[in-house]
Amino acid sequence: MSTAPAFDPVHTALLVMDYQPAILAALPEDGIREALLGRMEGAIADVRAKGGTIAYVRAGFTEADWDAIPAVNKSFAPLAQHRVMHHEDPATAIHERLAPQDGDIIVRKIRYGGMSTSDLDQQLRKRGITTLVVSGISTSGVVLSTVIDAADRDYQLYVLSDGVADPDTEVHNVLLHRILPSRAHIVDTVELHALLRVG
Repeated sequence: MSTAPAFDPVHTALLVMDYQPAILAALPEDGIREALLGRMEGAIADVRAKGGTIAYVRAGFTEADWDAIPAVNKSFAPLAQHRVMHHEDPATAIHERLAPQDGDIIVRKIRYGGMSTSDLDQQLRKRGITTLVVSGISTSGVVLSTVIDAADRDYQLYVLSDGVADPDTEVHNVLLHRILPSRAHIVDTVELHALLRVG
């Protein structure tokens, strides 16, 4: 049984971040990708069943976005230079197995964090969301950036340990076990199911 505090599903959003074919492709094995997608299908269904919100965050760039990225941006300048991750490219769509439904939140971002270049925070506040369950790829990118930002905005935070992944397993493990627990409760999909039942 999880030691994390229970929460009210009605005031909770599951963040499904960067679950896009182009980003999933960075993970080393098909088996890892398939298992991740399966667990996320279950988590999304659990949160929906309890009246929670699903919020999808995807990375994608327009021509204007690429043009606005300065050469000094070590992470994003190469994307602009090579014109990759165009927002209309099917590889940047949310993976079909996790397809959004009517009433879900969907935002597009152009940097690591889910909130820094989108109106995600405003949309969540409008719905009375105070608790976030964070999932995404990668742990060292969108997950870390979004957790730090959301913690500063005073959300109650949970990181879905088996709903996050990173191409670098060592970095993933350090973040999950050493860094993220100072800002968020770390739970897996089984614990999430139990917390939703209690809530």
